[in-house]
Amino acid sequence: MSQWITVCQVSDITPGTGVCALVKGEQVALFRPYPDERIFALSNIDPFAQASVLSRGLIAEHDGSLWIVSPLKKQRFRLTDGLCAEDAAYSVAAFAVKVTDGTVSVSAVPQ
Repeated sequence: MSQWITVCQVSDITPGTGVCALVKGEQVALFRPYPDERIFALSNIDPFAQASVLSRGLIAEHDGSLWIVSPLKKQRFRLTDGLCAEDAAYSVAAFAVKVTDGTVSVSAVPQ
């Protein structure tokens, strides 16, 4: 059973952007691609650059999926599961997210 950590309000995340939250000592990037309450969470660490930057990446759509494009080396990571489009060996951890009455909670354990 996973532990849920409350991190912010949906309204704290501007649609089309990401923010970073500290969840049990780990940096987690939260993304809000649309002006609704769907939120996605991935590790904030770009595995290619070993830098905490994914929350500042660009959200893109490709082949029917949403991706975050790293601001450093431009690799894409799928928002639903962290898969790296360029090299699956560099995929990042994805975290379950739930939104209750506008409050965003993230699972303390990656999926």
